[in-house]
Amino acid sequence: MNTDQKTRITRLRSEGASYNQIAQELGISKNTVSTFCRRNGLTGDTAESAPSTVTTHTCKNCGKEIIQYPGRKEKKFCSDACRNKWWNAHLSEVKRRAMYLYTCPSCGKTFYAYGNRNRKYCSHACYIAGRFGGA
Repeated sequence: MNTDQKTRITRLRSEGASYNQIAQELGISKNTVSTFCRRNGLTGDTAESAPSTVTTHTCKNCGKEIIQYPGRKEKKFCSDACRNKWWNAHLSEVKRRAMYLYTCPSCGKTFYAYGNRNRKYCSHACYIAGRFGGA
């Protein structure tokens, strides 16, 4: 879809044209028109009614503005790269639900394991000692 088609879609939606009418006039798919309208806040009966419901937030990592559409989960990050960068910098805020407390059968030390409920040994050396007799 080119820039001219995008401006024509915006103008036709503001005049109250349906997705089918716009698609037939421009010779593109109805799904393409509806997707463009949804992403640009042109949904509803007319284009004037939608932008008032669209809100903006800022990315928790870089501060870039994020457009938030109603009825969707709130976006906190502008991209996957920003999300990964922020979580890697804030590991203390990660709510780890799968923390398991164990006692090593080889050395007797207690330890926590994340995400592995079948773990037995605290280290590879203890595994070798317990499994093969310290060989």
